[in-house]
Amino acid sequence: MIEKGLDIEKKVIGRVAEFMCASARTAPKAKGMDNMVTAIITGKDKERLADEMERIGKEKKGKSFLRDSENVRKAPLLVLMGTKARPIGLEVCGLCGFKNCKELEKAGGICAFNSGDLGIALGSAVSLASSFHVDNRIMYTAGIAALNLKLLGKETRIAFAIPLSISGKNPFFDR
Repeated sequence: MIEKGLDIEKKVIGRVAEFMCASARTAPKAKGMDNMVTAIITGKDKERLADEMERIGKEKKGKSFLRDSENVRKAPLLVLMGTKARPIGLEVCGLCGFKNCKELEKAGGICAFNSGDLGIALGSAVSLASSFHVDNRIMYTAGIAALNLKLLGKETRIAFAIPLSISGKNPFFDR
């Protein structure tokens, strides 16, 4: 049996995406509270995401959305990562700009630790992908489109996407 490069790369990129989701899950989190949501998106759902990015770009005249939608179309898959907005309940904090967690919840705000935990998880995941020499880029544009489409569920309030690629040249740079 002979497995050729493109077939091998297709399997590898999928496995790396799975490991990235595991990496996000095990990344450190404030008070050990896990509000992380992850998914791998391919095929028609990936195209739907790119279409939404393009729609946003045209509607808001956002060049980055249009550029990134083309990058998403070129990528075989994306890893989506987001967080639910749930205060972690520290007695003394205020990093979110509110006096306490009750005020934060009443105002519909987002706990600073939710954002921080997501940032740590994203860093862990892209570091893992880089260790396997898989090209990647964190995109807020695709995250906003994913939120609009509710691809990570209704409770997810912050999201980013990481397209992955194995090719002779990284498609996410020199854009």
